[in-house]
Amino acid sequence: MDPQALLTADVHDPHAMRQAGAAWLSLALMDARNRTLGWLAALEGLDAAPELPGHESPLWWIGQVGWFQERWIARNLQRRRGPAADPQGPQLASIEPNADRWFAPGSTRRARRRGEAPHFRNTLRDYLAATLEATLELLEKADDSDASLHAYRVALLHEDRVSETLASMARSLESVPKHAPWSLPLLPNRRRRDGLGFASQAVLLGTPGDGFAPDNERPCSAVEVPEFEIDAQPVCWAQYAEFASDGGYDDAQWWSVPGWNWLQASQRRAPRYVEQMGHGVLLRLRGQLQRAPAQQSVQHVSWHEADAFCRWAGRRLPTEPEWALAVAVSSGRGFAWGDGFEWIAGSARAQAGQVDSPAALDAWPGERGEGDWRRLRGASMATVPRQRHPVARRLALATRDDLFCGFRSCAL
Repeated sequence: MDPQALLTADVHDPHAMRQAGAAWLSLALMDARNRTLGWLAALEGLDAAPELPGHESPLWWIGQVGWFQERWIARNLQRRRGPAADPQGPQLASIEPNADRWFAPGSTRRARRRGEAPHFRNTLRDYLAATLEATLELLEKADDSDASLHAYRVALLHEDRVSETLASMARSLESVPKHAPWSLPLLPNRRRRDGLGFASQAVLLGTPGDGFAPDNERPCSAVEVPEFEIDAQPVCWAQYAEFASDGGYDDAQWWSVPGWNWLQASQRRAPRYVEQMGHGVLLRLRGQLQRAPAQQSVQHVSWHEADAFCRWAGRRLPTEPEWALAVAVSSGRGFAWGDGFEWIAGSARAQAGQVDSPAALDAWPGERGEGDWRRLRGASMATVPRQRHPVARRLALATRDDLFCGFRSCAL
């Protein structure tokens, strides 16, 4: 492998990301910012937010990348303290006088009028360049302790996650460029394998030891897992089409009460972006219809849809310890993951002992409002490779189907 290829491979290594030193972080932060600028170019002229839950405009998300990095690094007088920094502590002024008004969470001027867009985009490009330059200059002076590098690692995680958000937004658009950084590789057409059985044993949930991990992976704990059997691959379109063809979207017996209420309110009769389920699955993509390979993993389904399918099939969603055990010990047995995030059984609860770092990327969502929150495990094809870690977890409302998510099932 030539040096440039090796460099690229290192920057996208999910295990290196957890122990990243200053040199690695510098390269990764530049890679992330290049991706963000690519999004800005790809979404040229698309200033309004698509109809997706909880989404601001693409320009707000892109600007928020620079604001977040500046807020927690260049403006943060306690950045060397890492997780111990006081989020309410004094901070320096931004290099962009309007940055807090435009991009801070809860800001009132997020959407830009179309007449402002050309000038605003130039301002935004300058802001992204200046914030990265300031970050890299400060990173050169940081020591290699976890505390000193924490803010840089969190900023990288945030920017990579925003890239996923922009991919979800772009997926919803009818007319977008075909050659863009969010153009995802086709999901594999997987040959079906028999389910995998596991004897009763213990598994670690979370990330142990030193180094970096998102807040929701701490603390790490050992959990006993009873004997179980789990799908080797996520549920595919051929399997899901049987559920739909058998009247799965019309029969309340397969749905929880909240799920049925959501179904009636949304009038959904197929997963998001699906135009036809009978005689093959037709997906809407870039304003055109395309046939989904029968053995390709299901995408863009809500937790309610995943739960209803499992009830219909006489199975159930896996618990988080079951999923974690399977991904940890069975890669050689054909356990495939990474096509999409995967829904987990049960309601999400606050992580016992979790201490949110100042930036609070993974703060318990119940603190931000009520809702039926669920856990997701794995990664998707929209996930930046360095974030495709087998221990990673996410939280989302049970109704979210704009995410690149699917599911697998377990035997009852």
